[in-house]
Amino acid sequence: MEPGTIVEYIEQHRIYCAVVLNGQEERVRLLNENGREVNQKISRLSHTSSTRVNVNRGRDRLVELLKETAARRQSIRDSINVRELWEVLSPLNEWVDLETMTGLCFPENSNGDHEAALIRACFENRIYFKFNYQWFFPHSAEEVEKNIEKERDKARRRELIESGGVWLKQLVAGEAPTPPASFQHIVKALKSYYLFGKESLYYSLAKAMLSRAGVENPDKIFDALVRLGVWTLNQNLELDRFEISVDFSEPVSETASHLPPTGYTDIGKYNRKDLTSLALMTIDGQGTLDYDDALSIEPVENGYRLGVHIADVGEYVPREGVIDREIVGRGTSIYMPDMKIPMLPPRLAEDLCSLRAGEVRPAISIFFTVTHTGRVCDSDIFPSFISVDRQLSYNDADLIADSDEAVRQLSRIAVDFRKQRLSDGAVLISLPEVSIRVFDNGEISIRKLDRHSPSRLLVSEMMIMANWLMARFLHQKGVPAVFRSQPEPRGKLYQNPDNATLFQNWMQRRMLSRVVLSTTPEYHSGLGLDAYVTATSPIRKYFDLVTQRQLRSCFDLEEGYNAEAIEQIIQQVQQPLTHAAITQARRFRYWMLKYLEGRIGHKEEAIVLDKRWDKYTILLTAYLLECRMPVSGGWELKPGDLIQITIQHVNARRDKVAVILG
Repeated sequence: MEPGTIVEYIEQHRIYCAVVLNGQEERVRLLNENGREVNQKISRLSHTSSTRVNVNRGRDRLVELLKETAARRQSIRDSINVRELWEVLSPLNEWVDLETMTGLCFPENSNGDHEAALIRACFENRIYFKFNYQWFFPHSAEEVEKNIEKERDKARRRELIESGGVWLKQLVAGEAPTPPASFQHIVKALKSYYLFGKESLYYSLAKAMLSRAGVENPDKIFDALVRLGVWTLNQNLELDRFEISVDFSEPVSETASHLPPTGYTDIGKYNRKDLTSLALMTIDGQGTLDYDDALSIEPVENGYRLGVHIADVGEYVPREGVIDREIVGRGTSIYMPDMKIPMLPPRLAEDLCSLRAGEVRPAISIFFTVTHTGRVCDSDIFPSFISVDRQLSYNDADLIADSDEAVRQLSRIAVDFRKQRLSDGAVLISLPEVSIRVFDNGEISIRKLDRHSPSRLLVSEMMIMANWLMARFLHQKGVPAVFRSQPEPRGKLYQNPDNATLFQNWMQRRMLSRVVLSTTPEYHSGLGLDAYVTATSPIRKYFDLVTQRQLRSCFDLEEGYNAEAIEQIIQQVQQPLTHAAITQARRFRYWMLKYLEGRIGHKEEAIVLDKRWDKYTILLTAYLLECRMPVSGGWELKPGDLIQITIQHVNARRDKVAVILG
């Protein structure tokens, strides 16, 4: 290609006018209208003019000439009506060359400027033609309509970016700007971007708005949405992130509100044993309203007959009914320091299914005889009607642990059963529980609870025993269920968790294997049991309700699931369970850090867990909270060392906590 030839090329969605400085067989060196020299493939040139200029005129004069040429062509381009051209050519439904197209637009005295102008017109307005440099093909009428709608979408997007960016800039600056017409769409995009980042469907739109607003820190979005009242200062973002519904749908609420209590007048009709004369107690946390298990104990000739009685939720929640279809997507109740999201509607969880004192309730009762030496010698499971006598809190039960015969014997049997599980190889973790409660006035209360207080150990071991016996019962019947097993841990740091240190218990927990769910039983190393299900909390856990339905099927109370259906349920419920676990853990950590924001400058006890590069991982013993601590010069710490740290900085919203040694 000869030096001095006027050409055009496309770069970053724009057409540039340029002059050839020198050329080779396939590439040319160009000077463009902006005074920049570029190398370009000849095949990538959008237009080559027959016009030549003297490249020895000087760089400034060439650039000026190119600008004049570009402006002239743009002026000609503005006179071209691409739609009218399409209306003429679309019936042909074939490729049309540049010369023919130019002749139709400019029948007299057309030249290279007119050709270049036509290319510019079709490049800038791609609604009507697709083109391949020198050739053009008219789109069909249907394609044109789609392209027009795309252009409208682009225009709306540009408007959103402009109005949203200007508004956001003012908002971040502390002003109170008038919301733009597309306020709801803008807020939706910003929320999605803050929650999901690059995974957001609105990522590019929100990113463009932030750029227009001059906002580099995405956290400014959160502050802005709080200022608007869209979010609160302590917004639970996981509920938005995982689309966890706090309220129940109208059909579920309506169905639950019209459910009648199960009749008690005809015991035979329900194929249940009448245990309403049996003395029963519940032991739960303070403020519990959804009582799903009760205990009984009676002396017999060789020891004691213990009973664990589970609320029969299956009596009120039929399989695949309107309530069941919603709660399978919840999977579990979610307990957080500042709120609770129940799996079942309150009408069921706190009323019809709840084992409230003095109320007759349908139940599944698990009885087992324990000898004076602590051996379980027989068991029996059947549907029943029960009525609770005493509703105790853990604190109540602890206060009467020595004086109340029933509580005292239950506690003794629980201790014996736990010892038996340890001797059978159970890998138990003995860690205290940290309880966080957030009051309506914003006050945060933190307490460390002893998981092995008489009452908590009693309830825990009785539920484990009942779940074990139900698992064995179902296995013997050949009935599939959601069986839980656990492979051996990667290692064992102690034999008895009660004699191990906090450090050893914490590190042992890290070494446990994942629990496996299947339709057949396998050994559970953590519990030291040959079979295990969870069925003692059907009000709060969907897997427990599924297993309870399998028990009900053994007594012809309903049709059970086959193994394939159980497998499908396991797959279906795993995601909501994962989301619930993440939500609980993050909310717990958030409020823990919120509490520690008020303890900046305070000293705390910590245990060194490990060292990674230039930081130690430590455990704040008062809060069972892991965090990082920078390595301090002159100090070489090892895992298990007890140290004192000072809290330097905490930001709950950003999940940041900084501590130093000493």
